[in-house]
Amino acid sequence: MPSVVRSGPLRALARGRRPRALALLVSNLVPLVGVVALGWNVGALVVLYWFELGIASLWAIVRALFAGRPSEVDRDGLIVGPLAARRAAIPVPGTALRIRLSTLLVLPVVVPVLAGVWLVAGAVTVGVAVDGGLAPEALDSVTLAVLALFATEGATTFVDYIYNGTYREHSAQTAVRGVFFRAGAVAVGGVFAVTLIGAATLETDAALSAIDPGAVGLPLLVAVVGLKAVFDLTGLYRDRLAALDESSALEIGWAYDPPTDDPVADPLSDAPRRVRPTRRSRLLGWLATAPRHPGVAYLGALCLFGGLLLALGRLWSVVALLFAASVALPALLLGVDYWLRYGVVEYRVGDDALVAYDRLFDAALWRVEPWDETGLRVERKRLDRRLGTETVVVELRDDEYRIPGLADPEPVLDVFDRRAERPDD
Repeated sequence: MPSVVRSGPLRALARGRRPRALALLVSNLVPLVGVVALGWNVGALVVLYWFELGIASLWAIVRALFAGRPSEVDRDGLIVGPLAARRAAIPVPGTALRIRLSTLLVLPVVVPVLAGVWLVAGAVTVGVAVDGGLAPEALDSVTLAVLALFATEGATTFVDYIYNGTYREHSAQTAVRGVFFRAGAVAVGGVFAVTLIGAATLETDAALSAIDPGAVGLPLLVAVVGLKAVFDLTGLYRDRLAALDESSALEIGWAYDPPTDDPVADPLSDAPRRVRPTRRSRLLGWLATAPRHPGVAYLGALCLFGGLLLALGRLWSVVALLFAASVALPALLLGVDYWLRYGVVEYRVGDDALVAYDRLFDAALWRVEPWDETGLRVERKRLDRRLGTETVVVELRDDEYRIPGLADPEPVLDVFDRRAERPDD
């Protein structure tokens, strides 16, 4: 961030894992002080842990929003696949931060998941441990503790994630991954506390509503705080676990490097030859991609089934609308997907490179040089035959690029030294 001045004290505070360590120290000292000095019962402790999980989730969403690497989204996904492949981002004025388009595709999934985890955690912990609410003095002190945790987590996000530039190493998925470990720590502390309540106050056939949150003594409450602190420390040093995963022969799952988004070095802005799919191919090419997206067929069948049911009630206007939607909706979704993948892309042909350039977002998508490909072929399937076009497929070591709807594929093929395989027709 250009607006941040790296002063001496702040630089010392931001070094290494100190911000996260200080945040975890505060998050574990606050409940300890509450239990030892303020006389919190287990209900107040569980409420604080629940709000701590919500605070961690909220700031994790903030970190995900400003993640510097693209999110990993299925490239074959309908509409979201071609959108995630774009390098588009919204710059944040006055900073080096950007909100990536792929991040905006992931957040609608991440936010409900985190909200669901928080609500379920509250139901199984707070709903059991806090029967009848907290005492006024406990409620006041817990509120102050929640505000302190919110400020601490926010300061950690600013110093460790933004000021230190850690956001450059994260995608939206990795930015929120830590909160699930935090959720595990909070869940262990909360569930352990509820279990202690049940063991101390309930008979085997008693109802959960009969528990007494104040029945658990001070040593057991301190043990709950200590157990959660152990899980927090494990989360703090999970990067060491990731390093162990990378160095071992077994894939444990701790190590994960999000995809990078290195810009194309030379987008061939002055390329003399530029190739685009034909107009008819851009309009009708989606017909060939329908088998790759069977989900749209289910959507059409659902509309058709609803129309048949309403036909029994003679609601003919609604029936006609549903019948039309059973055809129009799949065609619209497939058409938008094809247009984003190929319709707005031009292929710039140079002497020793081929560049796919996205005219919608004004950015290069990929670049292939003659020594990159491992295979080259030309396809001419049924739709190509009807439209008088051909499809060029460039095979790479771990990927392939398709260039459909070309009236003349020779300018693209001339880039490569390899002779293209052609269909026998």
